[in-house]
Amino acid sequence: MEIFRHFEAGPDPFGRLWQVRFKWLQTAISIRHSDTVDVKFLLECEDAREEKVVAMQHAGLLELSRRANRQLTDSWCSRLAALHLKNVVETGEDMEKSLLTVSSGQLAEYNARIQDFVAAH
Repeated sequence: MEIFRHFEAGPDPFGRLWQVRFKWLQTAISIRHSDTVDVKFLLECEDAREEKVVAMQHAGLLELSRRANRQLTDSWCSRLAALHLKNVVETGEDMEKSLLTVSSGQLAEYNARIQDFVAAH
């Protein structure tokens, strides 16, 4: 994924395409007393407007960055979160939730997609 600040996600299970805008990234220790990196997005489709926060465990991100031999950066975390959000929209799984958590396995899968994209460009 090249651009995480504004992108299209979908189609969802109902055939709709969502316009997604990045809102912010922050550590959740201060807001939810959780050791996660949270990334917030605004989704809009037709008359619907939703906010989603993608939460990624800090320990999982550190381990993945070590294994992938890359720095833990805001842009990398935002791209991982955007890929998770796209997956949620396309599958409809957890779409009803405003707080979306990402497993370590999913983080590894999204990182592989990012690496494939970088290698191809």
